[in-house]
Amino acid sequence: MTALEQLIEALRRLPGVGQKSAQRMAYHLLQHDRPGADALAHALQQATHSVRHCERCYTFSESPLCPICQDSRRDARLLCVVETPADQAAMERTASYHGYYFVLQGRISPLDGVGTREIGVEPLLARAADGQVEEVILATSFTAEGEATAHVLAEALRVRGLRSTRLARGVPVGSELEYVDLGTIAHALVDRRAT
Repeated sequence: MTALEQLIEALRRLPGVGQKSAQRMAYHLLQHDRPGADALAHALQQATHSVRHCERCYTFSESPLCPICQDSRRDARLLCVVETPADQAAMERTASYHGYYFVLQGRISPLDGVGTREIGVEPLLARAADGQVEEVILATSFTAEGEATAHVLAEALRVRGLRSTRLARGVPVGSELEYVDLGTIAHALVDRRAT
């Protein structure tokens, strides 16, 4: 394989990037932005060598504990369980959650051979039973796998006498009802609350 072909193949590993997109990116970097290509290569190498998982919540971190786990001002009574570091970042961008996190590194998917061991359920249960956590917020996705993961976690927490809640789902803010999918409307009706 030539160096160009290796670059294209490497770019194809990114989610949502097919052959043509990878080729377009490679050509752009090499033809129009060689300094950008060098910066990208350097940043990737730095990240693969210095970024690891936080020892407490398993998000990405350059130190043994991530900045969130080191922040003593956060509410230790709340533990939000998310699937990925990207989900954690999305929760943080809302600026409405001030507890701690546990990042599962995936979701249960029997067809892909991913079970409770692979996503770290035992460390989660140990963390939730640390004596400080009063509520575990299950913020997994609303896909079939995310729902199954939330169900398994809720049952495991309930058996241990730990309280869990699930993110609400419903009609997005600013949307018009006629354009919302039927499943979302149905869940919004089931999860409705008093005004």
